[in-house]
Amino acid sequence: MAVEFEGVNPILQVRELALSLTYYVEVLGFELQWGTPAFACVGRGKCSLFLSQGDQENAGSWVWIGVTDASALHEEYVAAGAKIRHPPTNYPWAWEMQVEDPDGNVLRFGSEPHEGEPFGEWLDMYGVRWALGDETE
Repeated sequence: MAVEFEGVNPILQVRELALSLTYYVEVLGFELQWGTPAFACVGRGKCSLFLSQGDQENAGSWVWIGVTDASALHEEYVAAGAKIRHPPTNYPWAWEMQVEDPDGNVLRFGSEPHEGEPFGEWLDMYGVRWALGDETE
């Protein structure tokens, strides 16, 4: 019998769990699923993230989260005061934006790419912008 994979939950290191929970719940619209004083799980839809105040992960992690409409989510997050690192941009793999949490972790939210539109520039971990090229699908 083959082993089935049930899912994946990235573990993000946070400095202050209470501060991070407030950001994920009140700004990014996640719900607290469960928690201890140093470790918690937040979820939204089918996506769950573990937040660890401790040694289970390194700061500056990146997580890609597929969504149905990155533009609508961008509007929601702008209104809520989220730190938008890079607005929705067209890439070969997705129409994607980057959001940063209080600890420097980057959440990449993406929906289907926009057909026929040029691809945009990329923002790397250090904030350096570079172009992917101007080809279209």
